[in-house]
Amino acid sequence: MIRKMFRHQVELRVHWRKLKTFLKTLSLQRQMMENLIIAKARQDALQRKMEERRLRLQEEANRRFAASGSVTVEEQEQRILYTNVLEYEQDHDWPKQWKVNIRKNPEDTSLVSGLVSYLLSQSDHPVVKLLRRHQYRIYNRLYPIVSKGLPRSPALSLQSSRSTPSFHRESQRKPVGSVDGSFGGQSFSTGSSPSLSHELHTNDDYEQGEELHPEVARENSFEDLEQFLTQLDWVPPQGSAENTGSEVELFGDQEQEEENLQELEMRALKEHLKAIVKDIHIAIDQLLSLCLLSFESLNTARSKDLCLASIEEAFFAPLWTALVALFRKVYMDREQAYEISAKLYQDASPGDVGVPLKLFPQEPGALQGSYPYESAVQELRLLTTDRCPQRKLECIVRTLRLICACAEDYSSLNEVESTPKTAAIGADDLLPILSFVALQCRCPQLVSECAALEEFIHEGYLIGEEGYCLTSLRSALAYVESLHAISALPAHKLT
Repeated sequence: MIRKMFRHQVELRVHWRKLKTFLKTLSLQRQMMENLIIAKARQDALQRKMEERRLRLQEEANRRFAASGSVTVEEQEQRILYTNVLEYEQDHDWPKQWKVNIRKNPEDTSLVSGLVSYLLSQSDHPVVKLLRRHQYRIYNRLYPIVSKGLPRSPALSLQSSRSTPSFHRESQRKPVGSVDGSFGGQSFSTGSSPSLSHELHTNDDYEQGEELHPEVARENSFEDLEQFLTQLDWVPPQGSAENTGSEVELFGDQEQEEENLQELEMRALKEHLKAIVKDIHIAIDQLLSLCLLSFESLNTARSKDLCLASIEEAFFAPLWTALVALFRKVYMDREQAYEISAKLYQDASPGDVGVPLKLFPQEPGALQGSYPYESAVQELRLLTTDRCPQRKLECIVRTLRLICACAEDYSSLNEVESTPKTAAIGADDLLPILSFVALQCRCPQLVSECAALEEFIHEGYLIGEEGYCLTSLRSALAYVESLHAISALPAHKLT
């Protein structure tokens, strides 16, 4: 009997424990359901709050861009971008801090440069997202063209020989063969290419979180480079005299057809380049406008220039190599003319291109093994290493300043001490010297680089010293291109 009572008590305790566990489980489940309901309510409230904020910011943007009449697509896009900027500023404190600092120090230009640099380092900012989107679009339009090689140029491998500064006229009329041309480190057989991976050109939606790689390898090429145009070396078959006339006629028809195709292709390339240049101008203007909308304190002449310079540097850095490759395709004939002239006149002295005798040393040993204006030549060669138009323009300015400095030194060597000091170089002397420097530079890519700078340098810079230097260099390059056409004339002098 006692055992039965004890067993019954044990069973009651076991059932009681099970009941307590069940009740605890029910309590946890009920608490979890309550938490889910609370979380859902909070989520709905947060969504309503975010929607209200979005509508409020949209209204603020609409007031900012209030205009009568219908709204264009560009204006609507600008409103959306400005709304995104306002939303970003609601979630981040650094824009407010920068605005306060600039308001306290409005004359400190270093703050402007620092602000734009910091802004461009924030990958989630609407300005940077817009920058990436435009870069993707431009790159995807460039890739199908520049991923193919440039056509072969005449064999113009130059052997630097400056020990005897004179023309070798007997070599100027020799026929030029058709082999792969490597010229002063610049080759026409393969196109310059950016280091952006091939996958970028298949994904144009920057909203997926893809970003352009900031580093650009200057020496690498696309993996799938191929010949853009094929130059055929046609050799007539050995046959009877009766077939010669028909074969020549057939070859003439084929040659004419190839020329027509190349002309059509070149016309399409020029139109494509023109459209890309226009898109780049629109993209940079839109980026600048959005920056000025984000930070109204930047809307001064000096701050706007600094902001534009920073935007252009960030925009062109990953694109310039591919962009200049397209320019080189369009300006291929002019680059080849430059190559031929540089080959024919590789031993020219400054006097052969019209430089006054007083502006270069007459004794070969005066320069201790170097050649006149060598420092300016070395500086000009650096132009192709930069990927920012503004820095390239600064390189050209430094080149002309080095020319003036060298001219002063050479003039002082040739002048008698009793002669009164005057300006060593005038405007009429600068162009012949610059032509000599461009000739000795032996870099055909300069032709396309300067053409690109003419398109992308802001018109404000083309008025002062920078514009004068760029115009002078383009004139000198054009003269160098024409030298091979006048090689039959005796020692041409530039006037």
